[in-house]
Amino acid sequence: MPSLPELARSHTDLDADDVSWLQLLMADWQIVADLSFADLVLWLPDREGKGLWAAGQMRPTTGPTAYVDDVVGTFLPTGRRPVLDEALTQGRLVREGDPEWRDDVPVRVETIPVRRQQRVIAVVSRNTNLLGVRTPSRLELTYLQTAADLTQMIAGGQFPSAGQRSDHADTPRVGDGFLRVDAEGVVDYASPNALSVYRRLGLSGDLTGSSLAELTRQLVPPRDRPDEETLSAVLGGRAYRDTEIESQGVSLIVRAIPLRPQERHIGALVLVRDVTDLRRRDRELVTKDATIREIHHRVKNNLQTVAALLRLQARRIGEPSAKAALDEAVRRVGSIALVHETLSQQAVEERVDFDEIADRLGTMVSEVSAVGTPVRVHRDGSFGSLPSEMATALAMVVTELLQNAVEHGYGGGGSMPEGGIGRIEVRVSRPQGRLRITVEDQGHGLPHDFDLERSTNLGLSIVKTLVESELKGTLRLAPRAGGPGASAAIDVPLEE
Repeated sequence: MPSLPELARSHTDLDADDVSWLQLLMADWQIVADLSFADLVLWLPDREGKGLWAAGQMRPTTGPTAYVDDVVGTFLPTGRRPVLDEALTQGRLVREGDPEWRDDVPVRVETIPVRRQQRVIAVVSRNTNLLGVRTPSRLELTYLQTAADLTQMIAGGQFPSAGQRSDHADTPRVGDGFLRVDAEGVVDYASPNALSVYRRLGLSGDLTGSSLAELTRQLVPPRDRPDEETLSAVLGGRAYRDTEIESQGVSLIVRAIPLRPQERHIGALVLVRDVTDLRRRDRELVTKDATIREIHHRVKNNLQTVAALLRLQARRIGEPSAKAALDEAVRRVGSIALVHETLSQQAVEERVDFDEIADRLGTMVSEVSAVGTPVRVHRDGSFGSLPSEMATALAMVVTELLQNAVEHGYGGGGSMPEGGIGRIEVRVSRPQGRLRITVEDQGHGLPHDFDLERSTNLGLSIVKTLVESELKGTLRLAPRAGGPGASAAIDVPLEE
């Protein structure tokens, strides 16, 4: 399904500011759809004047839909729907005389010109399913009157407003709690859900006839209120803003949309939502996040203590082979500690950005190289984000392959690499749900009779076990193509 910017770029003369205005409208037109009990469709004028393109669609949550199928991306030639053409050319609200029938359902169609800076840049059609229409209640009448005010504002260019987009991801909707206040901020009507929200704050009477800002001051202690300017602006219905109020264990978000049809302030639509349970879960997640990060931090500290003890023991051993074995153990413990250190420093998502770990492992291996030849590790490609369980095993694998390339590629004498510096290339790719890693050196290469299955090298045994058993992948070692040296290739599946 094409997006609004794609359709505007391909078929219209709308500029970037026009598209931004329409996106701002679409960010909040769920409110208009719910208040209208109607489907909304956004139509863009074709640059050649041949018709209109459907660029957006919104169904109501308060009533039955008038559109079973999606219409975004469809083209409507000029003359097919005269009410749309009239709204576009005359810049006024137009209502179709008789309902039209769609799939045996009567639908009333109204069209609203979308005005920006004295120009009509699009048209919104409002499509009401008339099946089962009954005498409306006071709530429904108030909804419809508020929707009528908003549509006049759209036609007049007063809605949307640059400051109206909510800062909260949990911004309230019409069904969460609806209030209408007059020009003085006094409640004209409050839906049952809005009344229930204020009951949780401690209200014992009714909301209707009360100043919403003053009533909220009475229910919420000063220490729990937003600043007075915000409270008066939002609850008084004079600013396109929202605010969050938390008092006595109750959290709610309040959002105001001033109503200014004909450029005259007549009051505001105020939406409220009880987010107490959401905030409680947020706090629980924050606590869990901090606890898990603290666990990773302590595991990292314990592993570093183990590494320090092994390093101390190695200094007291005179046997070179035993000392080398302990040094390798220190390096292996350090690679695992590095993963836990990274996990302790980021938000807990059970995933880790492995590029930083791989680069630090390359630096660590280079710095502790004891082969007498300076070695540099270069990475080409990105590991991306990996599950933490996979990261731990992969850190061990990368460490062992790098160390193997250092020791067996550039150790034991022989010819020096060009420039006197050994180079190890780590190439990474992620094709179609796989992770492929190649570690290549330009050193001595593999022995002519090398066989991975019969190798007694501990590092390679660790790599083979981790790759095949834990990572469910494959390991291949071969001479480097196009020159001296060896190449280790790993191919493992990714759990997306």
